[in-house]
Amino acid sequence: MTDATAEVTGPLVTADGRPLKAALARAQARAKWRAFGLVFPLLLFVLLTFVVPIGGILWQSVHNDAFTANMPRMVAWFQANPQGTEPDEAAYTALVEDLKAAYKDHTAGKIGTRVNYEMSGTRSLFTKTARHAKRLEPPYKEAVLKVDKDWANPALWEAMRQVAPAVTENFYLAAIDKTHNAEGKIVDVPKNRQIYVKLFVKTLLLSALITFLCFLLGFPVAHLLAVLPMRISNLLMILVLLPFWTSLLVRTTSWIVLLQSEGVINDILVSLHLIGNDNRLQMIYNSTGTVVAMTHILLPFMILPLYSVMRPIPPSYVRAARSLGATSWTAFRRIYFPQTVPGIGAGSLLVFILAVGYYITPALVGGAKGQLISNLIAYHITKSLNWSLGAALAAILLAAILLLYWLYDKLIGIDNLKLG
Repeated sequence: MTDATAEVTGPLVTADGRPLKAALARAQARAKWRAFGLVFPLLLFVLLTFVVPIGGILWQSVHNDAFTANMPRMVAWFQANPQGTEPDEAAYTALVEDLKAAYKDHTAGKIGTRVNYEMSGTRSLFTKTARHAKRLEPPYKEAVLKVDKDWANPALWEAMRQVAPAVTENFYLAAIDKTHNAEGKIVDVPKNRQIYVKLFVKTLLLSALITFLCFLLGFPVAHLLAVLPMRISNLLMILVLLPFWTSLLVRTTSWIVLLQSEGVINDILVSLHLIGNDNRLQMIYNSTGTVVAMTHILLPFMILPLYSVMRPIPPSYVRAARSLGATSWTAFRRIYFPQTVPGIGAGSLLVFILAVGYYITPALVGGAKGQLISNLIAYHITKSLNWSLGAALAAILLAAILLLYWLYDKLIGIDNLKLG
C-alpha cells in the first residue's frame, strides 16, 4: 500500500520521462513564440508607419541644427560668453570665418533661414554678408558693419544666441505664440502675430460643433436603421455607405457648387423670394462652409457605431417599460438611451479625432476664415518648409487628442467604447 501511494504522489512525467511541469512550460513558450510570429508583421508595420513617424515628428519639433552645424565658431563664442555680452572683435571674427565657410559650402541660406524663424528679415542679411565675407579684412567688426548696419542690432545677436543650441524649445514657444525677449525671458509675441493659440481653440470648437451636429443627424438615422426590418435596413444602409465609394474631392467640390453665392442653394432661395438677389448668403470660404461640408463627410462615421450598438438592443425592453407605466420619453431616456452610450462615445471620439486632423475640406471650402490648425501644419511642412514649427504644432495637436482620450477613459471608460 505504501509503494502504491509513493507511485501516485511522485512527480508527474510525460510519456518520454520528462517532468510534466517543464513540458507544459515549454509548450506554452512555443505557443507564445508562434503567436508572436503571426503578429510580428503587423507589429513591424505599425512601428514603421506609426511609431517611427511620430517619433520623428517629436524629435524634429525640438531639434534643428542648421545654425549649430554650420556656424561652429559662433556657437563656441556664445558658449564662452554669457547672455548680454556685447559682441566684440572676436565675435565678428568668428562670424566672418563661419560665413566664409558657409558661402563655400552653399549653406548661408540655410543658416539665414534658421535665424529668420526667430527674427524675420534676416535671411537676406546672412546671404548678402556671406557673399562679401571673402573680401573682408580685419578689423572685422568695422568691415561687417560697412556691409550692413543691421549687424549692430542687439536683437539679431540675441536671435543667433537662441538658435545656437541644436535642441531647443523655441518651436514649442512659437506654437503657443510665445518668444524670448532681449533679456532671454519668455514673453508673448505681438498681438498681430498671435495666430496659433486662436487657431487651436477654433479647431477644437469647430470639431466639437461638427461632432454634435453629426450626433443630432446620425442618431435618428441609426435608430431608424436599427428598428426597421433587416431587408429594408440593408437597402438603406447602402445610402449610408455610398459616400465611402465617392471621392472626397468630388464630395467637397459638390458642396462648393451648392454653397457658393451663385450656387444652387442661393438660387433656390432667390427664386422662392426668401432672400433678395443682392443679399445672397455667404456660405462658403468661411467657417459655415467648413462645418457644413465636414458634417456631411463625417456623418457616416457617427451612424455606423451607433447602428452597431442599437441593433442588438431588444425592443422588448422599451415595451416592458411602457407596460409598467412609463411614458415614451421616460422609456427612451432611462431604458433605451443609456444602452446607446458606448456607440455615442465611439462615434463622437471617431468624428472628433477625424475633424481636428482634416485639412483638404477646410482648405477648399473654408478659405482663409474657415481653415483649421491642420491647414497651418500642412503649410509649414509643404510651403514655408519650417518643419520644426510644423512638427511642434502637430505634437501639440497630438497631445490634445491623447488628453481627450484620457478624459474619455476617466469619465466613461474605454471598455464601454464599441465600434461594432
